[in-house]
Amino acid sequence: MGKTNPFSFRRSSSGGTTTRRRKTAKKAGESPLLLSPPPNNEVVSTAKPVAAVAKVKKKAGGARLWMRFDRSGESEVFECDKTTIIKRAGIPARDLRILGPVFSNSSNILARERAMVVNLEYIKAIVTAEEVLLLDPLRQEVLPFVDQLRQQLSHKTNSSISGNRQLALRDAESNLSASGRWIPVPETSEGLQAELPFEFQVLEVALEVVCTYLDSSVADLERDAYPVLDELAKNVSTKNLERVRSLKSNLTRLLARVQKVRDELEHLLDDDEDMTQLYLTRKWLQNQQSEGLAGGVGSISFNNGGHHLRRLSSVKSGSMMTSANLYDDDVEDLEMLLEAYFMQLDGTRNKILSVREYIDDTEDYVNIQLDNQRNELIQLQLTLTIASFAIAIETLVAGLFGMNIPCDLYYREGIFEPFVGAITVASIMLFLIVLGYARWKKLLGS
Repeated sequence: MGKTNPFSFRRSSSGGTTTRRRKTAKKAGESPLLLSPPPNNEVVSTAKPVAAVAKVKKKAGGARLWMRFDRSGESEVFECDKTTIIKRAGIPARDLRILGPVFSNSSNILARERAMVVNLEYIKAIVTAEEVLLLDPLRQEVLPFVDQLRQQLSHKTNSSISGNRQLALRDAESNLSASGRWIPVPETSEGLQAELPFEFQVLEVALEVVCTYLDSSVADLERDAYPVLDELAKNVSTKNLERVRSLKSNLTRLLARVQKVRDELEHLLDDDEDMTQLYLTRKWLQNQQSEGLAGGVGSISFNNGGHHLRRLSSVKSGSMMTSANLYDDDVEDLEMLLEAYFMQLDGTRNKILSVREYIDDTEDYVNIQLDNQRNELIQLQLTLTIASFAIAIETLVAGLFGMNIPCDLYYREGIFEPFVGAITVASIMLFLIVLGYARWKKLLGS
């Protein structure tokens, strides 16, 4: 029986030869098309990289275009997903929804622990104490903001280089008392006055660009509105009415946009706590000072940070600053900034309201014209009704004599003409009497 087993021996031998030949072909670098198809487990392993690539593409599809500005005005454009932005700026995930397309028509300025979320019209940015992250910077509407922000930061950087040298000389002359509480500030010229923090410089540029855009939109609206309304007052037609309807739609949308930005600024001005939270540089310096005090270098942090937090109104001759100014809730700088643009937006809103009042006045004038024409039609209808009544009386008499009723008047000759004339005169007199009564009651115009 052992000699009758050669078939199984040959099959295993041929299988081993094939395996060795396949390994030899792989080592020799032969084309895989000449080899036998791989096993099923190898097909599954090749499908894994395909799924991984699809997952990477899906993840990359959620990335959006951002532009980063630092304090010196240097910028870079990069693509980044939501998770990276959340970790970098330290904001909750719901704040990125505010910057999304769902809230594209809303206006918000939100204060967070490490950042400020700005959503003003088409400007959507995340501002920290050290950088600005601008969403969709290549849009046509955002380009003016990008150019102005780069110019503003670059100008501030160049002016601060020369200003810091003079501030260093004045710091060497300032005296600190033994208690360490009071710092005498010498006479300071206008060129050495403290400037706004970095986050407020960005906010100022954003508000300026948005207010300028809204002002130009209102100017275009005024330029188009008054000729259309004057034409409607002269000629009430379907074409002119359609143009006024389109004008009112544009005015309503523009008023809503201005009102949203104005309401957001008014909300911030009414809440001092929110304005305090917007001082990102102050909080950043306080954190640095706390860390410096823990490390034994708190006084250095204090002297370096004091110049960035001086108010413009507090830089006077012989004035005194305490170290508590770094921790108080003074929001005068931000309040003055917001009030300036709030008044500008209020003026823009008043312009829109004046255009709307002009539209309302024109509509009232057109309605008066239409009412006047309607009254004239009613008077004409009343006059025709009175005339019809008089003619009906004459027709009634003619109808009565048209019947076959025995009457002596039928046999008199030459009576037809005088009788018809008398009936006609009587009908005219009736018409005039009723018409005079209508005018006496002021049912008809003079």
